[in-house]
Amino acid sequence: MSCAYGRGVVKRDFMDPSPQLHVPVMVEEALHALRIRRDGVYVDATAGAGGHAERIAALLSGGRLIALDRDPAAVDLSRERLANYPWATVIKANYSELPSVLEKLEIQSVDGILLDAGISSMQIDASERGFSLDLDGPLDMRMDPTEEDHAASRLARWDSDEIERILREYGDVRPAGRIARAIVSRCKANQMYRTSHLAAAVREALDFVRTEPEEIRTVFQAVRIAVNDELTHLKKGLEQAAAHLQPGGRLVVISFHSGEDRVVKHCFQAFSRVTTRLHPDGRVAETIQPKYCVITKKPLQPSREETAANSRSKSAKMRVLECIQ
Repeated sequence: MSCAYGRGVVKRDFMDPSPQLHVPVMVEEALHALRIRRDGVYVDATAGAGGHAERIAALLSGGRLIALDRDPAAVDLSRERLANYPWATVIKANYSELPSVLEKLEIQSVDGILLDAGISSMQIDASERGFSLDLDGPLDMRMDPTEEDHAASRLARWDSDEIERILREYGDVRPAGRIARAIVSRCKANQMYRTSHLAAAVREALDFVRTEPEEIRTVFQAVRIAVNDELTHLKKGLEQAAAHLQPGGRLVVISFHSGEDRVVKHCFQAFSRVTTRLHPDGRVAETIQPKYCVITKKPLQPSREETAANSRSKSAKMRVLECIQ
């Protein structure tokens, strides 16, 4: 079951030259899709530096915003950014923990949830976090630095078959076997504890490529997703977010690579599917209409204007789900 996406006038301000720690992706489209009511209750499940959250909070009067993030640094930034909005609450939590967060706040259902599955610019630009392709730093990649296992320790523990699987599944890396063997070789030589070491392993595996291999980016992406178990959390988070929408409420998800988008697409299809209950003899006893409607038949993407202003938005895709009963 699907519903047409409402064509409203979307006013954009991402060309605003005022300084920002992080430029939120597809912010106007997200606000439009959420259909924010001034007295509504909303969740920004991946607050990051607070870009989307601040825009939501500014539209509320008598409403409430709950902003979540698993990264302590992001929590601190969001709290600072939302300090002027007493109706905004910032909590350190993974979005897959949404039910316990809402229970503690004595909130049963909400009017809208935004989930931006991408990594934030502030994480990429901090060399000590180990996410950047361009800045050398410790091979960490943990979204939550308080968790025990960082990328270097996991790569040292995984064998080449496991690394190959991760590269194929989470990065769509074609020469995954060659790269996996190069990573294992460096791990055995104790040369896999900095981001430059991981990039060097990819170059060594693809020494026949004359230019900088594109696979460096996808290998970093795949390792990061595995270290943080992102797709497992995403699927669980989508299920829990949908379950806490009240009728008319919307779940807006922005993803940044094919693996994430597949999870979102398949979950939304499952949520909106008509189901049947059968008699023991196989006859249809009852047709059960879905509780949800997919608003976006195809994912929305950023405009050319936005991608020109913010290159990190190029791969973004937005899907929208509405609770209809």
